[in-house]
Amino acid sequence: MTHSAEPQSNRLDRSVIVTGLVIVSGMVMVVLDTTIVNVALESLSTELDASLSTTQWVVTGYLLAVALVIPLTGWAMDRFGPKPTWITAVTLFVAGSALCAAAWSIETLIVFRILQGLGGGMLLPAGQAIITRAAGPDRLGRAMAILGVPMLLGPVLGPVIGGLLVEYTSWHWIFLVNVPVGLVAVALAVWKLPFGDKAPDRDRLDLLGLAVLSGSLVSLLYGLSRASSHGGFGEADVLGWLIAGAVGLGLYTWHSLRKGKDSIVDVRLLTNKVFAAGTVSVFLVAIGLFGGMLLLPLYYQTVRGEGALNAGLLLAPQGLGAIVAMVIGGRITDRIGAGYVVPVGVVLAMIGTYPFTHVGSDSSYLWLSVALFVRGMGLGSVMMPTISAAYSDLSKEVVTRAAPTLSAIQQVGASLGSALLVTALTQRLTHELNSHKIPASGGGTDQIGSVPPEAMPVVGPLLADAFGYAFWVAFALTAVIFVPAMFLPRHRPRGADAAPAPPAGI
Repeated sequence: MTHSAEPQSNRLDRSVIVTGLVIVSGMVMVVLDTTIVNVALESLSTELDASLSTTQWVVTGYLLAVALVIPLTGWAMDRFGPKPTWITAVTLFVAGSALCAAAWSIETLIVFRILQGLGGGMLLPAGQAIITRAAGPDRLGRAMAILGVPMLLGPVLGPVIGGLLVEYTSWHWIFLVNVPVGLVAVALAVWKLPFGDKAPDRDRLDLLGLAVLSGSLVSLLYGLSRASSHGGFGEADVLGWLIAGAVGLGLYTWHSLRKGKDSIVDVRLLTNKVFAAGTVSVFLVAIGLFGGMLLLPLYYQTVRGEGALNAGLLLAPQGLGAIVAMVIGGRITDRIGAGYVVPVGVVLAMIGTYPFTHVGSDSSYLWLSVALFVRGMGLGSVMMPTISAAYSDLSKEVVTRAAPTLSAIQQVGASLGSALLVTALTQRLTHELNSHKIPASGGGTDQIGSVPPEAMPVVGPLLADAFGYAFWVAFALTAVIFVPAMFLPRHRPRGADAAPAPPAGI
C-alpha cells in the first residue's frame, strides 16, 4: 500500500502547479523587462535627448534598487506573510512601470525605474521561497523547473519583444507592456496564492544589518557595472566600489554571527554543507552561464550586423534547449539528486559553448543554432537543479531567510560574469586593433558598439576573434562549476531499496 501511494505523493499536485504558475506570471514581466530595456537604451537616449552615459542609469538605478531590497525580502515574508509580500512587490513593479511610461524626462524615468526595481528585487527571492515551501524537498526539482522558464526564456524573448516595440511603437510601450501582465499577476495572487506562515519571532527589523548588507550589495553591483562599461577592473573608482563592497560583506558577516537568527540574513545557514555547496554552485553558474548570455546577442548585433529582433530569433534555439532540459532534468533531479544531473549539464553547456570559441565573421547560423540548442540544454540542466539542491536540506522555517542569500549571490555572480567577459572581450579587441595599427577608442560595451559600419570589413574579423577569446573565458568559467557540483546531493532512486518508505512525517 505504501509503495502504490508513494509515486502519487511525489507528483506535483494541482496546488503546487497553480502556485508555480502564479509566481511565473509575476516573474516573467520582471525578467523580460530587463532585456527589453537594454535593447531600447539607444532609443530612450534619442527620444529623451540625453547622453548614453546618463541613459545607462535607467539600467544601473534599477540594478541598485534590486540590491537594496533583496535582503529585506526574507524579513518581510516572515513578518507579514509570503502572500502580502508578493502582492506588494508585484504592485510596486506595476506602479513603477506605469510611471516609467509617463516619464517626461530622463531624470524622472531614472527615479521611476528605481521604484520599479524596489518591487522587482523582491520577486525572485519571494518566488523561490513560496514555491520551495509549497513543493517540499522531494519535488523541488520539478517545481523549480516551472520557475526556470521565465528566467531562461527572458534573455531570448526580451530582445525580440524589445526589437518589435522599438521598431513599431513608441518607447512608452517598453514599460506599458508590463501593466496588463502585472494586473493579471496581482489578481491571480489574490485569488490563488496561499497565505503561508508568519514567523512571530521576526517582528523587529535588523536595521543595522539591513543598512550594512544592502549598502555592500549596492557598492559591489555598482562597481561591477562600472567595470562592464569601462572594460576593466583597473580604474580607481571601480576598485574602490568593489573593495568597499567586500569590506562591507565582511562586516555584515561579523554582525550576523553576533546577532544570530535575528540578523536580516543569517549567515549561519552556510554551515549547512548542502546549502553552502548549492550557494557556491549558484554563484559560479551565474558567473559562467549568465555572463555568456551577454556575449551572444552582442556577437550577432555587432559582428553580424543583425538587429535586435533578428538577434533574439537567432537565440531562440538556446531557449528551446533549456525548456527540454528543464522538463526532463527536474524529474531526474527529484529522483536521483542534483549531484548527478548538474555535472552532465556542465558538460552539455561546455559542448554548446565550444563552437563559439572559434566563431568568425561568417560562421554558419545553422551550426551556431545547433550549438545554442545544446548550450540551452546545459543551462536548463544546471541552473534550476542547482537552486533546488541548495534548498533541499533546509526546513520550511528557514527557507524565507535562505532565499535572499541565493538571490543576492545570483545577482552578484551574473554581474561579475558580465564584467569579466566584457573585460576579456574589450581588452582582446584593443590588443587586436593595436597589433594591426588601428586606433582603439572608448572602453567596455561602448567600444564594441562604436565601430562604424564602413570599418567592419577590416575590424569585423578582429572583433570576431575577440569574441572567440571571450567565449574561451566563458568556457573555462563554466568548467569551474564541476567543483561545487561534486558536493551537491545524490541519492538512489526511490524504490531501489528493499526497505519500505517510512510513513509521512517521520
